[in-house]
Amino acid sequence: MVLVIILTAVILSSVLLVRAYQDSRQDLIDNTLNLGKVLARTLRPALTRDEVWQAYETIMTPLERSLADDGHERLIMVLDRSGSIFVSSQPSAHPMLTPLEELGESYSRLQALIGTRQGDSPYLAEGVDPARFVMVVPILAEDGSPMGTLILSYARALLLPRFLDTVERVILATLFVLAVLLPLGWFWGKRMTDPMVKLSTCMARVGSEPPDDIQCDLYDGGDEIGLLSARFRRMLEDLREKEQLERGVMASERLAAVGRLTAGIAHEINNPLGGMLNALSTHRRHGTPDAITARTLSLLERGLLQIKETVGALLVETRLESHALTPQDIHDIHTLILPDVHAKSLELDWAVRLVEPVALPSTQVRQIMLNLLLNALQASHPGGRVSCDLGVTRQGLCVEVINHGDPIPAEKMAHLFEPFSGSSGRGHGLGLWVTYQLVQQMDGRIEVESSEHRTLFRVVLPLRDREAA
Repeated sequence: MVLVIILTAVILSSVLLVRAYQDSRQDLIDNTLNLGKVLARTLRPALTRDEVWQAYETIMTPLERSLADDGHERLIMVLDRSGSIFVSSQPSAHPMLTPLEELGESYSRLQALIGTRQGDSPYLAEGVDPARFVMVVPILAEDGSPMGTLILSYARALLLPRFLDTVERVILATLFVLAVLLPLGWFWGKRMTDPMVKLSTCMARVGSEPPDDIQCDLYDGGDEIGLLSARFRRMLEDLREKEQLERGVMASERLAAVGRLTAGIAHEINNPLGGMLNALSTHRRHGTPDAITARTLSLLERGLLQIKETVGALLVETRLESHALTPQDIHDIHTLILPDVHAKSLELDWAVRLVEPVALPSTQVRQIMLNLLLNALQASHPGGRVSCDLGVTRQGLCVEVINHGDPIPAEKMAHLFEPFSGSSGRGHGLGLWVTYQLVQQMDGRIEVESSEHRTLFRVVLPLRDREAA
């Protein structure tokens, strides 16, 4: 912007200077020709009576003031009908009755031009002398017949003072304009380029960085740059939504695959596991083991039962017959977790807004709430606080469980609902996986938010018409 202003100012100044020179040149020519017309009429009586002195005084009158003003050489000559000098403002250099062509090469060219030029109009003799302006004015008698020729010659240097004065004024005006426009141009240019630079920098980050990491302070306005910035923000939002959807789809597919795998493994384990437990039970009833063998069998039974519990957690039944969820079911959950709350001296915020049964299977909902609450109690520090909020909204049954313990590490968030990847580092890590499977079976959704101050699990289960309701 600044360069454009400077370039424009230079171009305009150059055009003005050229035009000023042309105007000054034309003014000098016009004024000289007008002076020549006046002198030609004044010289007519002197030429008629052949009075040289009167003619000399006539041509010297305008020169006396001019020479005093600027000191530049100005020459006025009067030629008779034959082309010889009748009178000159410089008699010593141009003696009377001297033919004009004898004064030099430039005067010869002037004489040739006068001889070929017809008419009674004053004119500029071009190409006669490169250093001077030469104007020719015919002197005519009353009847229009030629009496002589008036020649006015001015040095071209006469234009220099006027031109320099014009140059000075143009330069001062240009500097003034630049002093005003340059700060304005810099301000407006910066106002236009800064948003574009920020926008282009942000655009360059697209593709090389995740959309969630691209945070840009873009220009807001109703002009083209503002509209472009708004479109770019919308594009970033679309990219973020697309990435979140892709992550959700990938997580769902991964969890579904893990669920199918673990369910298959659990079914395969259950068969030999049941056989081993039956064998131990048979041996206890019919055998007479010694003390060491009895302790060993007891140890084996406890281990096999622990395996059975773990495998049972992996087997999430897709259809469980149960009655509709009632406020009493939620009260039972509150009763079940109170011992754990008191054991860690925790504060429990219990906000349940359920006054009538809802069309959801009580068994699955109780399992979901119990898993989430036990995880929250386990993650809380002694003396901390756990919150449970439950209510029915337009989206369905909404359950929020909040604890204020340590945040879930970012590297575990992506695998939080996979089996054997519990966030607390204790237990087998199947509770959240079972919870996720149950929520998916009921076409609900589960969300997690974890920060330095709190961890929130939110479950939304849509309500459906059920015969058990």
